Amino acid sequence: MSKLLIVESPAKAKTIGKYLGDEYVVVASVGHVRDLPKSNKKAIDMESFTPHYVVSEGKESVLADIKRLAKKSDEVLLATDPDREGEAIAWHIAEAVEFGDKPVRRVVFNEITKDAIIEALKSPRDIDQNLRQAQEARRVLDRLVGYDLSGIIWQKVRYGLSAGRVQSPALRILVEREREIEAFKPEGYFTIVAETKADTKTNKNESASLSLTCSEEPRDQKEAGRIVTVGKKEVWSVADVQETEAKRSPKAPFTTSTLQQAASTRLGFSPSRTMRAAQKLYEAGHITYMRTDSTNLSKQAVANIAGTIEKLFGKELVETRVYATKSKNAQEAHEAVRPTDANKRAAGSTDDEKRLYGLVWARTVASQMKDGRVMRTKILANIASKSVPDFQANGSRTIYKGWLEADPAAQGDDVELPKVSKGDALSLVDIVATQKFTEPPSRYSEAGLVKELESRGIGRPSTYASIIKTLEDREYVTKEGRSLKPTDTGMVVSSFLEDNFGQYISDTFTAEMEDKLDAIADGSMGYEKTLADFYKPFSKEVKAKEKLDKATTLGEADPSMKCPKCGGSMIIKLGRSGKFLSCAKYPDCDGALMLDGTEMPKDKVIGVHPAHNVPITLKSGKYGPYVEIELPPDPEPVPVEGEKKKRKSKKAPKPKLRRASVPKEVKPEEVTLDQAVHYLSLPRQLGTHPKTQKVITANIGRFGPYIVHDGDFRSIKKASGDDVYKIGLDRALEMLKEPKKPRGFNKKKKLDK
Repeated sequence: MSKLLIVESPAKAKTIGKYLGDEYVVVASVGHVRDLPKSNKKAIDMESFTPHYVVSEGKESVLADIKRLAKKSDEVLLATDPDREGEAIAWHIAEAVEFGDKPVRRVVFNEITKDAIIEALKSPRDIDQNLRQAQEARRVLDRLVGYDLSGIIWQKVRYGLSAGRVQSPALRILVEREREIEAFKPEGYFTIVAETKADTKTNKNESASLSLTCSEEPRDQKEAGRIVTVGKKEVWSVADVQETEAKRSPKAPFTTSTLQQAASTRLGFSPSRTMRAAQKLYEAGHITYMRTDSTNLSKQAVANIAGTIEKLFGKELVETRVYATKSKNAQEAHEAVRPTDANKRAAGSTDDEKRLYGLVWARTVASQMKDGRVMRTKILANIASKSVPDFQANGSRTIYKGWLEADPAAQGDDVELPKVSKGDALSLVDIVATQKFTEPPSRYSEAGLVKELESRGIGRPSTYASIIKTLEDREYVTKEGRSLKPTDTGMVVSSFLEDNFGQYISDTFTAEMEDKLDAIADGSMGYEKTLADFYKPFSKEVKAKEKLDKATTLGEADPSMKCPKCGGSMIIKLGRSGKFLSCAKYPDCDGALMLDGTEMPKDKVIGVHPAHNVPITLKSGKYGPYVEIELPPDPEPVPVEGEKKKRKSKKAPKPKLRRASVPKEVKPEEVTLDQAVHYLSLPRQLGTHPKTQKVITANIGRFGPYIVHDGDFRSIKKASGDDVYKIGLDRALEMLKEPKKPRGFNKKKKLDK
């Protein structure tokens, strides 16, 4: 009896194929096979919210191959990922292929190991329609909200911008923090540090240094000066020594959220980079499924981990634990992210995979070990008159490592203090007061935003990485070091949504909608009613806002800034290239200045193009600075004998304009003639496609460099090492052969036929 087992990725198919006998044929769907069409009008029946799916581009051959193999099989097993998205993919495959009377069952496993797969094959089930509908509801909801909100933002803010059901609340969180930072007023204070010597001798027979910090931070300079003056005059001694033993307990095994946070903090990985590496480790059978909000570990896993601890660190360090899952909607049947075999200390084929596996291994093994113990020491000192606040020094040292044996990177540095006793004399070396200023709250890092989204119930494990990537791709936020800073565009979009759709991007509403999707998944709420209850009032709200004025005004400019044309007051506005100052009387007066009050940039001739002998002009447009040359119009075609002559136009033929954007990292005023000629070499014709004989072109657009052939656009990614100015025909043909994928998805290989 032959069986066809279908998974999503070729890598996963390859790993599973090693574990199964000849009676199984394992193939990959290469991700999703169907999706909503791009046209919103055709995508969803607005009466019943029934989606109308189409086969994804390039998946016709994949489905045909699955159908061909299914005809030769006695049973079809759908073994897609063990979550709602996996359930939806399984259902789409069954719907698209139409297996007929052939038995079609669903099998799930949380790890790709031989034992887990053999066990899963013993318990096949039907497709869970509740899970599938919950995923469908999310997809339909996101499409409806995204299209409607994006549409009104195009009208009222700027064309080409977007909004989303979960993306917009995440942006609001970042913008709210930015407003706190902008409104923050720093206050001065003084830190006072006394450098002293204790009678205790070091190994070099020198008096031990002891740095003490004043326990109070006076705001008043006179008080700070008084403490320093008195401190210099009087004798110092140890007022007290406090030692406290404390335990350090290990953290729970990783969920998706905590994995992304730890990888960001300790490895410097973005959430999307973390998930790419985790996906590869999962598909290769090294870790369990990486999209989970459960901290649960199976009994078999705990036994395996305990055996590893005993072997590596000794039986006395084993302490098995059960961790409470914080997410109320976590599926306890799922496990935490853990190694499939704790005996394997290293795994992965790339550096990212190896580092991430090491992090997962350390966290998982440490979670089943004994507490560490630290001794915390606090030394208090003062002068004889006690007329100043206590000065203190804090130290700690590890006295028992416990779980830190498995995860030494989590230990941190010990701060050793000299051995002193109450009443010991101290010799003052120096005492200094330094003025400092209070700091505004920090911007969120990617790890911090993931933690915040999870704590507020916004999104789910599978969405955190894509939320942040979307905000960066849309240029609503930029990364400054590890911090996420909203751009001018992000600030305006968020303000517009908060003012007009505050209810729909609030924490409460977004979290409650996630709960309703969970209720669809467990069968306690219906699909159609849930969507109708949300969308009908939402769509009325959107229509009611269509008469609003455009929302590109950011507030009044400094009164000292006057319109260069009429001398009137000015306002701050958002343009294509960022903020600028506009006359408050616009459109009656079109006076404008740069944000710093300087003149708006004027067209500037850089030089003469050496090949075309025409001037190259630097200009500023709605998408930023660019260079332009004006070429003579194409000559009128010579009529072919026998053809009807075309009527000559009375208008003079228009000149041909060739334009090229100045890269963002280049300052417009620094563009040289050679650079301008280089930029104008685009678009480049790379050659013709051998099958269609149509031209393949390389160019740079709004979203970066790309190649295009017959309407098929492919982005040229930085990570690929390709350069839009150098890429050749052969490389372009390779890129066009790769199956096209939705934005944000990992690269997939074609199905082996």
